[in-house]
Amino acid sequence: MARAARQDAPPVPDTPVPDTPVPDTPAPDTPAPHTPVSATPVSEPPGAAPGAAAMLARLAARASCRAFDGSPITPDELEAIVTDGLQAPSSCNHQNWHFVLVTDQARKDRAREVAGGNPHFSDCAALVYLCFQKGWTHGNFSIVQSVAGACYHMMLSAHLRGWRCIWNAGIGDHAALRDMLGLPQTFEVQGALAIGKPLPDAPPMKAPRRPPAEVMSWERFDRPAHAVYPAKPADAYPFFAIRNDDNPYAEWNPARWTWAQVADFRGYSVWAKSPLAGVYVSRRQGDALAREHGLLPDLAPGAKAIEVMPWGGTTTAELVRRLPGVRLTVAELSEHNVTFIRERLRQEGLGDTARFAVMADGRLPMEDGVSDLVVLPQVLEHAPDPRRLLGEAARVLKPGGWLVASLRNADSAYGAHWREVESRAQVPNQGPFTPLPAATVRSWVAERFAIEAELGIGREAVGDAAPVTGDDLLKGRLWAVRARRD
Repeated sequence: MARAARQDAPPVPDTPVPDTPVPDTPAPDTPAPHTPVSATPVSEPPGAAPGAAAMLARLAARASCRAFDGSPITPDELEAIVTDGLQAPSSCNHQNWHFVLVTDQARKDRAREVAGGNPHFSDCAALVYLCFQKGWTHGNFSIVQSVAGACYHMMLSAHLRGWRCIWNAGIGDHAALRDMLGLPQTFEVQGALAIGKPLPDAPPMKAPRRPPAEVMSWERFDRPAHAVYPAKPADAYPFFAIRNDDNPYAEWNPARWTWAQVADFRGYSVWAKSPLAGVYVSRRQGDALAREHGLLPDLAPGAKAIEVMPWGGTTTAELVRRLPGVRLTVAELSEHNVTFIRERLRQEGLGDTARFAVMADGRLPMEDGVSDLVVLPQVLEHAPDPRRLLGEAARVLKPGGWLVASLRNADSAYGAHWREVESRAQVPNQGPFTPLPAATVRSWVAERFAIEAELGIGREAVGDAAPVTGDDLLKGRLWAVRARRD
């Protein structure tokens, strides 16, 4: 994409910038090593103090951490970090912020419990709860902006002092936190900053940043089409009409997204968490995945397999364990997913066990007839054109090669739950999806493959992975199939 126009340049045309295509060539066979945290080189700004460029580069290298080693922090150093944050500007100079510092282990464990996860709450050296006094400078969220500015100032201070940290909005039930912290009703808590020393093997990379020219424009709004996501048509989109759990404008139907938009969304949102071992895994999901993988064929060492769009690599890690000696290639829509999955496999102790390739416009970047197995792990419902993706799977398979696919079933208790409850919320980080009728997809598969085995999984709307067979086969929450290319 062209560099954003400067203020003294001719006006930018009022038209969207065309998407930059992703080359449809596979990544090198040899996986690249994990990328260390680094900053983009910064030239010395004109008129800046000596060393400014080096300092800016060091600040830009700050990266979030969710894997702490439990090392303590002294009260003096923690207070110094928070005091640095107090130098941030605040709306009307009210400074109506308040920061509750928590280092007691029992309280950190309780904080983890209230959050419903976040193991780093227990393992960090300190939690700083970010609070503000209600009743002043609410307009344009200025009090929230003030606290956010102070928090980022603390993060930079911690970074320069040799600590790692992460800001967390997912802190759990506010009433429980209010009780734990003794917070008056006139104060609100908006997040928590976790500070600590990283584990030696903590992921060393910074989550990907969007290119500057993609998120800034001169004089008028101008943003590439792939970075503007679809919403349901409306005359206006009032902020307070939209909530995480109730967004009337959320467009869940991937057919109304382009492949480039899906790639962009999924590539950045997977970094909502760090690529640690066991990330994006639940017990229910694990039970269902085991049933899906029970359909995998026996492959000889050296056979080739392709896994398509596994997002955060939960299915990839299990696939590597299930298929020892098989040459697995992971095909994803974004290089950012590739980076995440590669590091996640390293964290799982699986090393360089997979190759990677980036898809463009939903096309697998492989020649015809090269693979013994293609795995589609609940991805057809994410595809703008699921029948075309099935066609791609057939194209790259050798004659006699296998397809193993699974999907969330529209004709199930879960499908009803999705229509009535789940789809009212914002589009999830895995990207837009619409459950598909198992019977319909079964007919699509039968057009190109010979079906060998199939299974329904889960009788309830959520929470179970019971096998569903017989007359109810096509009514399970999930439907999985193994089929062979003719």
